[in-house]
Amino acid sequence: MTTVNAPGVPGISDGELVSTNPATGELAGRFPVADAEAVERTVERARVAADWWAGLGFAGRRNRLLRWRALLANRITELAELSHLETGKPIADAVVESFSAIDHLDWAARNAKRVLGPRRMRSRLVVAEFSARLEYRPYGVVGMIAPWNYPVLTPLGAFGYALAAGNAVVLKPSEYTPAVGQWLVDTFAEIVPEQPVLQAVHGLGDVGAALCRSGVDKIAFTGSTRTAKKVMAACAETLTPLVVEAGGKDAVIVDDDADLDAAAEACVWGALTNAGQTCIGIERAYVTAAGYDAFVDKVVAKARRLTVGPDGTDLGPITMPEQIATIRRHIEDAIARGGRAVLGGPDAVQPPYVHPTILVDVPEDSDAVREETFGPTLTISRVADADEALHRANAVRYGLGGAVFGRRRATEIAGRMRSGMTAINSTLTFVGMPTLPFGGIGDSGFGRIHGADGLREFARGKAVTRRRGPSVLPAMTFERTPEQVERIVRAAKIMYGR
Repeated sequence: MTTVNAPGVPGISDGELVSTNPATGELAGRFPVADAEAVERTVERARVAADWWAGLGFAGRRNRLLRWRALLANRITELAELSHLETGKPIADAVVESFSAIDHLDWAARNAKRVLGPRRMRSRLVVAEFSARLEYRPYGVVGMIAPWNYPVLTPLGAFGYALAAGNAVVLKPSEYTPAVGQWLVDTFAEIVPEQPVLQAVHGLGDVGAALCRSGVDKIAFTGSTRTAKKVMAACAETLTPLVVEAGGKDAVIVDDDADLDAAAEACVWGALTNAGQTCIGIERAYVTAAGYDAFVDKVVAKARRLTVGPDGTDLGPITMPEQIATIRRHIEDAIARGGRAVLGGPDAVQPPYVHPTILVDVPEDSDAVREETFGPTLTISRVADADEALHRANAVRYGLGGAVFGRRRATEIAGRMRSGMTAINSTLTFVGMPTLPFGGIGDSGFGRIHGADGLREFARGKAVTRRRGPSVLPAMTFERTPEQVERIVRAAKIMYGR
């Protein structure tokens, strides 16, 4: 079977997945396509590798992961150039992404024992005769279905923690970025040649579906909300647990006492980095009346200076060509319904590129405000105060990230924002903090990667108790006497009755 596609669109030729640059059509790589049987065989190999990997213990895994970290750091330019070739993103952005991924890997490797190591737990009076112990055991084999927009940071931010927790991993890279995924697998094998602890399976959506049904012990998925629901349905057939990071429609709130220069600079970065192809990208801004006009002017001035093109520019092409139609539809719908483009507009869509577009006066029920655009666009809306901004920001079904600019009420507003993560006087910064959990609510998904929560996401808590003496208050036995039951009653009243 052979399919011939436009630049950047995955094609299958002679049983291989063909990956090309979305701007130039340059070949990034060819990779054997896995069928369902091949996926199952890969998982079977991973099952054996998982036992070996878990057997290394925290110290052994830490050593290997830190060695891989060093390899990635020393070859960061090579990785960034490959990411640039396959996604079209500027090399500088690819370097920053890779650096952050390496930092996450370092943190996970160094902290896995502290977070997941066995520990004694305190007992309570009614079971005082028992000691308690908490252990965390790896799931075994984790399947990772990865996205294309951040093909290094996003998968490593999940499977790096899964590896540190003691699991083997089968990675299904996006069909748009198989070369980057395979590069990660191959370099890991240079450090861990003994067993296939990290493997990749390549192909289109059917390969991801096969991975969900292959018998893996957990799935980590990052992608659209629509696809997330399909993944959940497939996992439900076997009660396979999963962690989901899906779409977003993140907002920034700019309060009366915000530093408008700092807010504009951070908002332009948060909205337009990676050509807006960022799940936690800022797509909406709500600005109080006092600073609205000045904020719009500052954002437009900064966004206007950005360059767009294939090399040495600020914004690269739209990696997934079919997304261009969504971006165009959102812009045209916003203008048709009374919005104005103060920068860009329909003419900014010049495939495979989209130039920065700033929209104002856009109705709140428009697609540009309520649906994920995933392109270099931003709607800016005037509000009476921060409370109105918060109401509007929380009115969409997504709940991934967000940002607040201000002083007096910034922390309060951030706490009330319906999101899994919120930045104060910055944008997107939480993704670069290995100590913090990353994930959303609502249609943005559930579960967490990164941080201690991310390590625990890939381990099962196991409770162990052990009798250490006779029972003071014999509760868990049929041998208890009426007198002993009365003693329990008296203890309950004394301890908890007031």
